Amino acid sequence: MNARRAAGRTLTTILLLLGAGLVLLPFVWMLSLSLKPADEIFAPGIDLLPSRIEWRNYVKAFEEVTLLQFLLNGVIVCGGILFFQILIAVPCAYALARRQFWAKGLIFGLVLAGLLVPYHVTAIPIFLGLAEVNLLNTYWALIIPFVISVFGIFLFRQFFATVPNDLIDAARVDGLSETAIVWRIAFPNAWPAVSAFAVFSVVAHWNDLFWPLIAISDPALATPPRGILYFRDEEAGSDFGPLMAAATVVTAPLVLGFLLAQRRFIQGVTMSGLKG
Repeated sequence: MNARRAAGRTLTTILLLLGAGLVLLPFVWMLSLSLKPADEIFAPGIDLLPSRIEWRNYVKAFEEVTLLQFLLNGVIVCGGILFFQILIAVPCAYALARRQFWAKGLIFGLVLAGLLVPYHVTAIPIFLGLAEVNLLNTYWALIIPFVISVFGIFLFRQFFATVPNDLIDAARVDGLSETAIVWRIAFPNAWPAVSAFAVFSVVAHWNDLFWPLIAISDPALATPPRGILYFRDEEAGSDFGPLMAAATVVTAPLVLGFLLAQRRFIQGVTMSGLKG
């Protein structure tokens, strides 16, 4: 029995390592290309290690385009979206988890239905609406379509459902209003769920190319994925060394952020599924 368990664990470990290798391979290749001189990028054969490290690619990545501005735009847009998503999702989730009202089941059903609708479906109506109020080519055009997150409402609702009733009742006995309970009791206890949701939200909108490609045309407002497109040159072609260097710079904050928040992220995802 012990031998079978050991063999099973070994096989599981091997499969996990193979899966991790497949997932990480594009990132390793991207980093490799970002450090290669131009004459080695299209050389025959596959060599992960360059013959010499071309740091100039990273310098050119910041010289050829306003990469710092793109990164700043990404921080502003992702931060703004996350702020409004939490501001709206937390009270809604608390009401669905802890309050009793006649339309509770119907509203929660609509939230679940909203999870099935990709935002691409509503892109054209939202684009036309923003055009009518002259908000295209602004930060608001990148933020407003995502301020309500049905996934956030669902995630927080699942977490708030695990909060002990005694804690909420004690807060009510102390005279706290429902609004005060949301932000002073429920929200501080939901940091694992907040961390998990923040990772999902920031990664999704930092990497989003579809909506910025539609909503903005001003290079000064370009988000990181939108900004990387400016490396393309129809006449000269793409300069792949600086392009891969820029992609590495754009990806690095997400990797570092996840590594710093991984414990909270795993805790939030796990605890949010404990109770329906």
